Amino acid sequence: MAEQAEEIIQKRPPEEPPGDEGLPPWMATFADMVTLLLCFFVLLLSFAEQSEEKYRDALGSIKGAFGVREVRAVSEDMAQFNTSSEATKELASQISHDERLLLGVIMRIKSLLDDEDMELKEGTGVTADRDGVIFSARSSAMFKPGSAELSSKASKILDNVVKVLKDYKLNLVVRGHTDDRPISTRKFPSNWELSAARAAVALDYILDKGAIEVSRAKAVGYADTRPTVPNDSEENRLKNQRVEFYLHMPQRDAW
Repeated sequence: MAEQAEEIIQKRPPEEPPGDEGLPPWMATFADMVTLLLCFFVLLLSFAEQSEEKYRDALGSIKGAFGVREVRAVSEDMAQFNTSSEATKELASQISHDERLLLGVIMRIKSLLDDEDMELKEGTGVTADRDGVIFSARSSAMFKPGSAELSSKASKILDNVVKVLKDYKLNLVVRGHTDDRPISTRKFPSNWELSAARAAVALDYILDKGAIEVSRAKAVGYADTRPTVPNDSEENRLKNQRVEFYLHMPQRDAW
């Protein structure tokens, strides 16, 4: 009977001792180490020299890697540069070799424009970015209204572009732009066709007149997608109707 009673009675398993409350002990040491590392990098950052230009370059590279179109920042010092010899020496001593090359292009374009009459120079402009120089001219000075036929004054503008391409080993992108007013003709169903045709006609003249290698140049039409000013007045629409000649470094592809 005693043996049967022992079989019926089941012994309760011994209870495990309660664990320690809170996080594991190693977690405190790990958190202290991470905090010290954070303080270390904050100190490094505080001693580092902050460069807005380098930050924008890095930001542009990141955006390009993720397929975001980079808006290039205009170099105001170069774009607003005049042909003063003292300013040339001072600026040239502070910039890189590529920037000195682009500075020379700006000086060359501005000297060519100085020889033109005021009517032709109206609406033209020169800007620069990290990779090249943009020379722009109003479409009204180069083409007949609503067409891609060159006007009588267009050759003077295009000849200046040819001269720069002969002086400097740069590549060229001709960009056609329009305003936001729609166009619908048999030849140009929309502003896309008109802007692309104008860019192609201008490029064809440059390649033919200057005997420039085809591999150095290309043309593209942007219609009204890249206005320089809002399309809210007649004057602003005339500014947006333009052709840009982007002279850039051969090693850097651009559109």
